[in-house]
Parts: sequence; structure tokens; C-alpha cells
Amino acid sequence: MTPPPELQGLSGIVVHDEIVSARAPWLHHVAAGQTLHIVDLEGNQAVDFLIYSSADDAERYSAQDTVAAQSNLFLRAGTVLMSNEGRAMMTILATSVDYHDTIGGACSCESNTLRYGHHTKNQHACVENFLEANLTEGRGKRDIVPNINFFMNVPVEKDGALGIVDGISAPGLTVDLRAEMDVTVVVSNCPQINNPCNGFNPTQVRMIVTA
Repeated sequence: MTPPPELQGLSGIVVHDEIVSARAPWLHHVAAGQTLHIVDLEGNQAVDFLIYSSADDAERYSAQDTVAAQSNLFLRAGTVLMSNEGRAMMTILATSVDYHDTIGGACSCESNTLRYGHHTKNQHACVENFLEANLTEGRGKRDIVPNINFFMNVPVEKDGALGIVDGISAPGLTVDLRAEMDVTVVVSNCPQINNPCNGFNPTQVRMIVTA
């Protein structure tokens, strides 16, 4: 039997395979040496992403260390995602899109209200997803650090301003990350509907872990 497109070309044994619903959080432990494959099933879906060390979650993904280490704002194949201790956490092995964002941050009820109006205050947001997932392991709001936005397009304009524009993904496109230490991955399958990062229509994604 021919495997579905998102499973074709995967190396190793599939040890976890899960569909994450639109707007939902996700948490999973990925062991050193395992690879996480993120599949944008329907296209144009932003995947907000945090990493914590499974050994000591005071060590976590650091946007500033990652940007400094590669001297570039955007994440591409070969980028090493660094921790606040200056250690490699995960490496982007391959990606179907040119680059990913590490500076746009996560949407929240507060930022929605500021940007889009008070009527958006009660809309679900990425910060709430991160909180929901993290609380299962005892982490709180102070443990949410600047995150990665896979498949999200946040160009830096000539005047230094950031834009949030249409995503650069399409149905079935992927990003593959190898864990360089035992990590806890926390995801918000972004619920934003007020800007084009999800094409104004949040959709499901697929998370596959291979060993």
C-alpha cells in the first residue's frame, strides 16, 4: 500500500502520529535523535512553537540566542534552535518553504484588542493555547518566551517595521526538526482570524515523530 504523501520519504520508524485540530494546543516529548515532522495539511497555517529541555525546563528556546548564532532573523534548513543556555535544542533538517519566523511572537487577547478592536477580546489566541498546554506540566505565563512561527511570513520592511502577510505555505508542505537533546515541544495551532497569517481560516496540522 502506498503511504499518504506526508509519510512518503520519511526515514526511521513512526513513533507518534497525531492530527492537531484547528485552533488547538499540543504538547509532546521528543527524545534526542528523534525527528519531528510538521505537516501543514491544508496550507497557509501558522504553527506557533516553543521548546523546553525535558531535563530542566528552566532551559528553553531562546530567539535571541538563535538569531545571534546564525546572524539572521529568519529560520531556514540548517538552522540550529538554541537555548537560553547557549546549547543546541533542535535542528531544522529540511523545510518545504524558504524560511520561518522567529520574531513575530504569539497572538493574545490583549494584542488582539490593541490591534483589531475591543470586540476581539474574547477570541481564542496562541497565548491561551500555550498556557493550556504548559499548565499540564506545571509551567505558567512567565514560562512563555518569544516563540517560533513556522510557516508564518513576517517580513521586515525597509523602515524596520514588521509586517504580517499571507503565509508562504501550501497544502502538504513540511518542516522537519531533529531533537539535539530530550525536549518538550509545545505548539499552538494558531487560531488567529484577524490577519492573513492563517488565510483568515485556521486549519489542522499533523505532527509525526520518527526515531
